[in-house]
Amino acid sequence: MLWKFGPVEAKLFNASAYQLDNGMQVVVVPNHKAPIVKHMVWYKVGSADEKPGKGGIAHLLEHLMFRGTKKIKGTELNRITENNGMEANAFTGQDYTAYHQLTDVSKLELAMFMEADRMSNLNFSDEDFGLERDIVYQERKQVVENNSVSVFSETLRKVMWQDHPYARPVTGSVKEIMTLTPEDARSFYRRYYAPNNAILVLSGDIEPETGLRLAKKYYGSAKKSDVSVVPALDKAEGNFSAAFEMELPAVASMRLSNAWLAPSVNSEDRKDIYALSVLSKYLGESKTSKLYKKLVDGNKKALAAESSYDYAVRGAGTFTISAIPREGVSAEEMQQALGQAVKEALDEITLDEIAMTKHRMLAGLVYLKDNPGDAAMIIGSMMSSGMSLDDIEALADSIAAVEYKDVKAAGEKLLLQKPRVMAVIKPKPEEKR
Repeated sequence: MLWKFGPVEAKLFNASAYQLDNGMQVVVVPNHKAPIVKHMVWYKVGSADEKPGKGGIAHLLEHLMFRGTKKIKGTELNRITENNGMEANAFTGQDYTAYHQLTDVSKLELAMFMEADRMSNLNFSDEDFGLERDIVYQERKQVVENNSVSVFSETLRKVMWQDHPYARPVTGSVKEIMTLTPEDARSFYRRYYAPNNAILVLSGDIEPETGLRLAKKYYGSAKKSDVSVVPALDKAEGNFSAAFEMELPAVASMRLSNAWLAPSVNSEDRKDIYALSVLSKYLGESKTSKLYKKLVDGNKKALAAESSYDYAVRGAGTFTISAIPREGVSAEEMQQALGQAVKEALDEITLDEIAMTKHRMLAGLVYLKDNPGDAAMIIGSMMSSGMSLDDIEALADSIAAVEYKDVKAAGEKLLLQKPRVMAVIKPKPEEKR
């Protein structure tokens, strides 16, 4: 069956964008299927912006943002959100930090008041700082250092990125966390938590005109900081291939990961990111993908095989291909079979297969559009990383325009890309007593 795509030429989210006088970007995504709104504030700062030795300050400040203001004392913010039926949380990444509430439309102004208040008036005590630092310390120990997969992932990132900011863990190291001070957090807050470094996304049962009016009402008086536009990050240095193997306890089964640096939204030629997105879907993002069919259903050397591509970043992107071998299949045998499967998949690319892959991707975008939370996440993360709203709205068009020869060329180019890291994690043999 031959799939054909005509010009889409329609906005993916039909969002409206504005900029307040104080520099805050505002995006409103109407969706009237339910009387709810996803309210998100994205600050264009993350762990990649931390000073050397101050790792973890972005994540720790995220915790401190729930410690109150001059108007809302202590942990009252949590009580208020819970009592009003809001789902509220926050997260820190390498390039951004985001705060969000999913709320009934009738409670939206309350959510906006509280978020705007802590944008300008955060007021935590030294005692609050100590309590949250201890929580972050325990989180680091339990969630990361006692988790073999997290340790493996951090090691792979360090080998790939070397001295680049992306090599640093978002949480910071245990040593860094315990040397952070209240003034470190206050200084980071004053510099980066300002309207001219933030994106407000309102997604749900709200009209653009209403969203802009409320944005002006609650965020319009916030004062700018002297932070300049957050720049794109340079690529990792070095033209190398590296390999490492780890044996760690509590690992259920062996896993192989092959990672390459790849183009991102901040690359000079953005065309490749769409071809690589299609390639990742084609190779290994479902049980109908090429790698799954070849390695799991076909020669049965693997229990799982997958690929992923992260291009919504300020630095270079990363493309990863992984596999979990069946019992009795060695790392060397799995690596050889994985390499052969990728080569065959690239050789077998056809017009029809890529057309079907794009069809699945475009159908998936429709589901994202229908969910206010997904829409806010996609728009916020991509805009925080440097992508324009126009480019986000044109995602469907950009994917539809990818030709099968573009996918094959992008894949062949990727395999030659450096740095490249080949990594293996294995269960640690039990010591004999």
